[in-house]
Amino acid sequence: MLNSIAKTLTAGVSCLGLAAVPALAQSPGPFVYTVVVPGGEFGSAAFLAELLATLATAKAFCRATGDSALQVDCLSERLEAAAGIIPEDTDYDEVRSVLQDTSGRLRQLARQNRDPDRRRVTVSSASDPAERTNRPLTPVRASAQAAVNREAARILDDAATVLLRSAETAQDRQTQYAQIAAAIDSNKVLLRS
Repeated sequence: MLNSIAKTLTAGVSCLGLAAVPALAQSPGPFVYTVVVPGGEFGSAAFLAELLATLATAKAFCRATGDSALQVDCLSERLEAAAGIIPEDTDYDEVRSVLQDTSGRLRQLARQNRDPDRRRVTVSSASDPAERTNRPLTPVRASAQAAVNREAARILDDAATVLLRSAETAQDRQTQYAQIAAAIDSNKVLLRS
């Protein structure tokens, strides 16, 4: 009888041992993470907050370079990066388009007024060296900086105006576009310093 109980316990433990081994599945490959901004009721509050924070940090990042010759192209690069976080085919397509257009215009302005005596430079954040520009920045020559900054401020005004006008037709966009326009517009402060 004792022998019979031992066999039953051994069989039960063996079954438990097999059942306790985790099943190993093979991964189909790298995972793709996609952010989906819901359609219908315009955008998501969390995504809007992330976008506004990205636009707000652009000013701080560019100011931290400490080099007024880099400000316009730095803003261009930061707006380009902000456009890059906006997924395609979402409620924010127009915002992405405005940011890309504004970035391109600022970049062209910096290049047209490039300081020939200085090299293009990649800039890192003083507080987080891992945060850096995605491309080298073009310095503007000192003699053109005041005029370039005025033109850059007009370009930022244009971007804000486009967003505000396009939001007039859609009530659900008005508040969010107004916040995004204000965040873009706030970067003009950098151009006045």
